[in-house]
Amino acid sequence: MKFPLDVPVKIVQLGAGGTGAHAAPHLYRLLYSLDRPVRYVLCDGDKVEPKNLIRQNFAPMDLEENKAKVISERYSTVFGMETEYVSSFVEDLDTLMELITPNTWAEKHYRWNHVSEMVILLGCVDNNKSRQLCHQAFMKSKDLIYIDSGNEEITGQIVCGVRRNHHTMSKPVGSAYPGVLKTEDKFPSEMSCAEAAQADPQSMAANITAATAMVDMVYNILAHGECVTRQTIFSTRTVQMQTVVSKSQRRKAA
Repeated sequence: MKFPLDVPVKIVQLGAGGTGAHAAPHLYRLLYSLDRPVRYVLCDGDKVEPKNLIRQNFAPMDLEENKAKVISERYSTVFGMETEYVSSFVEDLDTLMELITPNTWAEKHYRWNHVSEMVILLGCVDNNKSRQLCHQAFMKSKDLIYIDSGNEEITGQIVCGVRRNHHTMSKPVGSAYPGVLKTEDKFPSEMSCAEAAQADPQSMAANITAATAMVDMVYNILAHGECVTRQTIFSTRTVQMQTVVSKSQRRKAA
């Protein structure tokens, strides 16, 4: 599937913890390298805790600070980009739709005149209720790229859904894994400390692997204008990835 290489880009990322905090530095670097207007909005209502230092991309100096604020301020400053973050959990459809609504650019340069942003929604969340919310937003959107990452201690999957002109061109995680839409769990703000600790069976290796696969997908879309990967599953125990590619790519290989 082809994507334009000359339109403004906005990335909205839900979650700046295990996977999100590892993906963010590389995504800031990628956006910095692009010769077009870019925006990167990080969203997370969680604070850095001592246990996060084991597997998430934080340091002791970050303790008790909001995760989205820490990551956004640190890397946007390094690359001279605008700092944009939401220091609360995004848990309602209206808020999410507002975040992923593309802005229209009307720059003096003719090529940016009245051009809408290409929006990429990154789901770096650890609960299916948030994925269900992203699925609703995806199905309601005219155009949207939605890449979701999910992992446990040693395994995980990354799914790239594409919505174009009100049509689903590539299935999002809720369609690829229907159980996601049926699971009854809670938003982060609804969970107790004990529930949050129990629902966190992840590892540093799995988070880094998931972040790498997600960054690869975004890189291919923004740097090469093409996404041949629909979903990737991995195991850190076997150090193995398996990828589902698009039908057109399979035909080329044949």
